[in-house]
Amino acid sequence: MDLHDFEDVCENYDLYLDAMYKNEDIHSGFQEFYLDFAKEYGEQGVIDIACGTGAVLIYLAEHGIIADGTDISEAMCRVAGEKAKEKGFDLNIFPANMTEFKSDRKYSCAIIARSGFMHLLTSELQRDALLNIRENLVDGGMLTFNTFDPHPIFQAEQMKTKDTDYSLRLEYTNKQGMREKIYNAISYDPYTQIMSGNWKFETLDESGAIIGERVRPLKMRQTYRQEMKYLLELTGYEIVNVYGGYHKESGEGSAKNVIWCVRKK
Repeated sequence: MDLHDFEDVCENYDLYLDAMYKNEDIHSGFQEFYLDFAKEYGEQGVIDIACGTGAVLIYLAEHGIIADGTDISEAMCRVAGEKAKEKGFDLNIFPANMTEFKSDRKYSCAIIARSGFMHLLTSELQRDALLNIRENLVDGGMLTFNTFDPHPIFQAEQMKTKDTDYSLRLEYTNKQGMREKIYNAISYDPYTQIMSGNWKFETLDESGAIIGERVRPLKMRQTYRQEMKYLLELTGYEIVNVYGGYHKESGEGSAKNVIWCVRKK
């Protein structure tokens, strides 16, 4: 079970992401980026894969693009559906693994927002997902997804840590109006290229005393660019653009956030 499968995480997901991104600009402009991408390539339909609680899906709907959404987490799909209905949208949101989902239509645009692709923990699963998405695209259909450039210094540090070596990530106010602190601990396995860790949530009372604690697991895989290029070639895609950020910064050099825009051959 992954972090995102827990009800408490799904209910508070938007709240703590808002707090997180106030201090981190790596996701600055992500909704506008996907809107532009959908406008350019989504004439024959858009699907938001790993849609989470609908940050992109609902933003697209608010700007006139009615897309389908899917996520492996039923809880995430439920929250996304509730949010959409509150805003007056009846969207097709369904739980499914990106390696296996099937739709009764094909799309000209597929989006895997933010780090959704990185939850595929083996190159075989990455290949299966790319092939499956390709089957759900029209000829010439476009896909965008993200990876992070592995950073040797960070990797070396994470190879020394355990999944209980916590550091404070952020503080936010949860859905019940209570303060919570989030700590995370990450370790790295260079053989599997997997970052494994835990997120620890501490609930605080008005005086700041801890009155509740829960731990949720999270795993993500690092993928090198040459590895990704080879996978795309093997699965029938051509690279159209590689950006280093959501403002379409150059993808050359050691950009932390790597945004792939690829076309089905």
